[in-house]
Amino acid sequence: MNIFLHRLLPNKYANMLTSISPSVGHLLISEPFMLDPNFKRSVIILTEYSETGAVGFVLNHQSDYLLGDILPDTSYSEMPVYIGGPVGLNTLHFIHSRPDLIPNSIEITENLYWGGDFEVVKQLVADYQLSDTEIKFFTGYSGWTNGQLEDELRENVWMVTDRVNTEIIFGNTEQNLWRETIISLGNRYAHIANFPENPELN
Repeated sequence: MNIFLHRLLPNKYANMLTSISPSVGHLLISEPFMLDPNFKRSVIILTEYSETGAVGFVLNHQSDYLLGDILPDTSYSEMPVYIGGPVGLNTLHFIHSRPDLIPNSIEITENLYWGGDFEVVKQLVADYQLSDTEIKFFTGYSGWTNGQLEDELRENVWMVTDRVNTEIIFGNTEQNLWRETIISLGNRYAHIANFPENPELN
């Protein structure tokens, strides 16, 4: 954890950032002073977690591209695309809340699914049967090798929560998602949401 965070967090909170173990469907919330631009003020949904490592997607870093820029044959060109992480930026991924429409989806938590039949998805988007309140696209992903995420958790790089609000995830609140997710953890954490990005300004 950044030394300034040690100073700003009351002692009763200092060891609580990793009180919940990571798991598929849990969220990783970056500590407030993280400087890495790939994960600064980020919220990540974990879609894989095992002894071999972890995979997830940054939910609140919107790219400069729309879906139509990446899939020019898709008529719905206004759907935003997010940067899921720094790995495999030439790959396209998606999470959604419509397993009734998208076959072969993988459930990651209640009302939230990963992947599925991509040809069906393209057709649903083209027919305006899916909106960005039901599906979210990502270029790239976030990945950790065996033990890497655990090391970062011991360093208090991340907070972990199993409180996943799909309305927030699919809402048009990417600028506020980090703050709203922290506030949703309860009063014990709410003050962290007001920390400045630069701790020297506090």
